[in-house]
Amino acid sequence: MSRAWEEGSPRERRSSVSDRKTSPKTRAEALAAAQALDAPLSERLAAFFAWTGPLRPEIQAAYLRIIDRLKGLQLAEIGPKIGEPMPDFILPDQRGQLVTLEALLRDGPVVLCFNRGHWCPYCQLALRALAAAHDEARRLGGQIVSIVPERAQFSKKMTADYGLPFPVLSDVDLSYALSLGLVYWIGAETQAIYQKLGVDLPGYQGNGNYFLPLATTFVVAADGTVADRHVDPDFRNRMDIDRMLAALAKLQKQ
Repeated sequence: MSRAWEEGSPRERRSSVSDRKTSPKTRAEALAAAQALDAPLSERLAAFFAWTGPLRPEIQAAYLRIIDRLKGLQLAEIGPKIGEPMPDFILPDQRGQLVTLEALLRDGPVVLCFNRGHWCPYCQLALRALAAAHDEARRLGGQIVSIVPERAQFSKKMTADYGLPFPVLSDVDLSYALSLGLVYWIGAETQAIYQKLGVDLPGYQGNGNYFLPLATTFVVAADGTVADRHVDPDFRNRMDIDRMLAALAKLQKQ
């Protein structure tokens, strides 16, 4: 499979972990350094976590605790399985237009990516990787759609800030994610951390709750069934871009 889509192609030489002589000194530097890596998305996500750990070890420790808690709930087993139908939705996009899965599938397979929000650095890395793969996904007959639990003003800003060429849908009150069992309470400890960091989940989501969706990806075939899926309670892990494209390539041949 051609990898012309991938960030780090010859037209844009990117750095590797070994190129760095010193570790990033701030979260923003770590995010920029991870984005600049000539590496798969999984390695960029892991590098960001490794670089930010020493900056705020208490936050990293809290994140690991909530990840362990979620893993104990066996959340990786929830949601539609491969071969099962993906439930329809009707959600507004960043322009305020209502979008349904049924309508999207008329144009071919759909990659549904549930992201935590514009404020999440792991989502920023994942969304930019998806944006870089957008043209290749279209060439394979598929389309990418992001779903976030945020009001349209934030999804619109995120689309502009990250240069996203695909729809970003607002799952108001996490109703669609909740119907799939993909929602969890962040817990009092993480809530306090977010408040200190200025992550205003109630403001972003338009409610007083502190719930988030699992960072999940479903590749949905044109017939509405799930062709591949990545459900992981560890928000640092996302479906690899090559795996997503391979699923679309397989569907194109059917």
